[in-house]
Formats: sequence, structure tokens, C-alpha cells
Amino acid sequence: MDIYQRTTDYLLTLPIFDTWAEMKTILQRAATLQPRDWQLPVLACYAVGKPAEKAVPASAALACAQISIILVDDMLDDDPRGEYRYIGHGRASNLAIAFQSAGMDALITSGSSSSTRQEALDSLNRMMLTTAHGQELDVQNPIDETSYWRVVENKSAPFYGCAIHMGALLAEAGEEVTQNLEQLGRLYGEMIQLHDDLNDTMAVPANPDWLQKRKPLPVLFALTVEHPARARFMELYEDICVGNALQEAQEILIRCGAVSYCVDQLIRRHQIAREILNKTTLANQEIVDSLIEGVIAPVWKLFESLGLSPPGLPTATSAPNQE
Repeated sequence: MDIYQRTTDYLLTLPIFDTWAEMKTILQRAATLQPRDWQLPVLACYAVGKPAEKAVPASAALACAQISIILVDDMLDDDPRGEYRYIGHGRASNLAIAFQSAGMDALITSGSSSSTRQEALDSLNRMMLTTAHGQELDVQNPIDETSYWRVVENKSAPFYGCAIHMGALLAEAGEEVTQNLEQLGRLYGEMIQLHDDLNDTMAVPANPDWLQKRKPLPVLFALTVEHPARARFMELYEDICVGNALQEAQEILIRCGAVSYCVDQLIRRHQIAREILNKTTLANQEIVDSLIEGVIAPVWKLFESLGLSPPGLPTATSAPNQE
């Protein structure tokens, strides 16, 4: 099943896409990139043993939600690739609102029962509201670990929790299974955020997070935890593009324990996800298993490259202000 084509075809039955040509163009362009997240509702549906077709409306709703979020996020991040660069902030904002509403329509026009549609709509609406709050918290740039996790819990986790939750709802999975899958989705979202934080901070050349003085978890650790190179890291952080500043800063991230701490947080969430998955009865458990293991795989490869066995649960230096 080509979920990208099915999702696009489903959405193009909504009248707004004929009325508003730019919406159709943006949707089709997004579909050609084959975002992995659009598959999540379908994977949840497969996992509980139901045909993928039942989850197409959820994938369509999620696709619209993601496009809406990206349209706004690009403006907040001043992303040079953002749609607003070509059409302006005002029109990009209008499109974001339109896609959010189209996602609701995708669920309303599904063939699910009225009660299932209502639950799915509630899930999508709660996710969009919570994500907006998370965006607002993120704009304020977390100053400590407590505020960092508050952003993750409101911005990263809800999207993935909703994606899997809607798929399970439209598949008519039982309440316990549906709740467990939503929790797994939230953990998956947190793991994705940690994975992205590691990649962004260790990327060469400097990732926009460095250039915009944002604080992914490894950088936040190095800025706030007491360690011998903290003062030097602060200097490098303020002017990361000068000379070998990026290389030196990344070396400090490794030496001070920032990277280890981030890996530790990934492994902790992986362990919790495994515990939830092991107590959840699924027709095709390997589908969710593959999803969770895919995020942690780079960590296991890192341990393997160092000649180490993957730990059950390592102990790392804790950052301050952790809840």
C-alpha cells in the first residue's frame, strides 16, 4: 500500500483542495518527500491486526497537522527553506490554519463510527493545542533542564502519541491497547527529539541550533552543569563560527558528559517503551518493536564501535533542575 498516494488521494476529495490551489501544491510536494511520520497511524493499525485502509483518514489528518506545524515552525525558526520565504508570513499563516482545519475534515469524512470519529477528533485537537503551547515554550529558549523537558512533553511527544493513537482508534483496538500505544508513541517522540538533539549538535558545519543560540539537551548540559571546560564552552557557544570553535565545542560536549547524558536519557526511554510493549497484546507486535528499536539502533552501533556491550541502564551524571 502506497500510504503517500492514498493519503494524498483521500485529501484531494476535500473541496478546499480544489478551491485553494496552493494547498494542493504544498500537499503534493510534501507527499513526494515521503515523510515517515505519515505511516504511523497505518503502522498502529497493522499492529493491532486491522487492514491499513482503516487508518488512511488518520494518516491524512496527521499529514495536514504536520504541514500546518511546519509552516509555523519555519517562521519561528527563521528557516531559509520555509514556505513563508516565497509567499510571506501572512499567507503562510493562513495556509497553516487551513491545513489544521483540513485535518479535522479528514477525520469527519471517514467511514468510522461517530464515537470513533469523536475520539479521533479529540485526540487531534488536543495534540494541536498542546503543540502550540510547546511552540510557545520553545520560542522562549529553555534555560534549564526542567524547562527543556516541558518543551519536549508539549511539542515533541504529543505529535507522535496522537499519530499512533489515531491509528489505534480507527482500527478499533481495545481501550487498554489504544492507551498503551499512545504512551509508546509519546516515548517514541521523546526519543526522536533526543536523537535529533545529538545529531544537530554534532553536525558539521554548525547546525542552525548553534547559529541561533538555541539549546538542545547536550548544549544545555554543557552550559549549566559544573565541569572544568564550562567557561570555555560558554565562550565558544557565543561565537561558534570563528576558527575551530565548533570542533572544540563538540569535543567538550563529549568530554564533559553531555553526549553521554543524552544517550542515557535515550536508553531510559527505550527501556520504559520495551516494558510497555511487552505487556501489550498485539497481533503484529514486531511492527511497533521495529519502530522503537529503529531509534535506539544508532546508540547500540556506537557501543559496538567502542567494543562495549549495550548496558541495561547506564548511570550518567545528572544535569541540574531535573524533575
